[in-house]
Amino acid sequence: MNETETTAALPAEEPLPSDTAESIGETIEETISEFKPQFINDFFASSYFPKIINALIAAAVFYLLYRLTRKVLKRIPAPKMTAQAQNAVRKAAKYLFFTLCFFYILGIFGIRLNGLLGAAGIAGIAIGFAAQTSFSNIISGFFLLTEKTLKTGDYITVGDVTGTVDSIDLLSVKIHTVDNQMIRIPNETIIKSNLKNTTYFPIRRLSIPVSVAYDTPLEKATEVLLSVPDRCPDVLKDPAPAVFWDEFGDSGINVRLAVWLKIDKYWSVRNAVFTEIKKAFDENGITIPFPQMDIHTDKDPLPPGQS
Repeated sequence: MNETETTAALPAEEPLPSDTAESIGETIEETISEFKPQFINDFFASSYFPKIINALIAAAVFYLLYRLTRKVLKRIPAPKMTAQAQNAVRKAAKYLFFTLCFFYILGIFGIRLNGLLGAAGIAGIAIGFAAQTSFSNIISGFFLLTEKTLKTGDYITVGDVTGTVDSIDLLSVKIHTVDNQMIRIPNETIIKSNLKNTTYFPIRRLSIPVSVAYDTPLEKATEVLLSVPDRCPDVLKDPAPAVFWDEFGDSGINVRLAVWLKIDKYWSVRNAVFTEIKKAFDENGITIPFPQMDIHTDKDPLPPGQS
């Protein structure tokens, strides 16, 4: 029997009656409705659904206002508000918007906060006594931002700590030292201590001490020292370099060469000036003395009978 004959031998499928098809469809629909969670219908029919919609809309509005405020703060010129002040204001605005949004959404759902705020006030008093240091640091942080005595990237000294400012936060200032160690200084400590900001001004003076032998003509030594800045291209011409005779030391006469430079050229100028002072002195026969001691001995006559 071939394939054609086999296919012809199979009985043809008869279409289902229309009433049977309708009954099957109703059965399937009833089965699906049984599996449909009832709480979905209750949720959309309850009073919470419009409140949730209002809460989502409020959150979106507060978020858009917050983003708009951030853009406005970013456009404030630097002379009117430093980067540190902008950062602090952005953080304050962020906390303010999120707090207002939180309380507004609670109000939408009818949650009363009178009792909660009363309890929070009592707890706040207790926490306030326990967190006096933190509050003091926060207030000191605002003073630092308003005084504008330091900014990110400045090279400062507070007590025995020296380093470059990485960030100015509400509680502390973080710096890193020349050997790349992070040090956290509380804001209150900076307010109460003497702060030395080496890079506050765009230029600074470098004073290098040196000593010359007593037999050196002082006019010649002055002339040679004043020729050193011309050999260093990063030394500023205005203000002009100067030579100051310091004191008569134990081994020679101490003198200082003072030059002015831009703060970002400090180390290169320092190395160059030291090198050129030594070269200039060698070329002009000026000796840099070193500590030495002369010992004089008296030869006493030997006692009788000793040779």
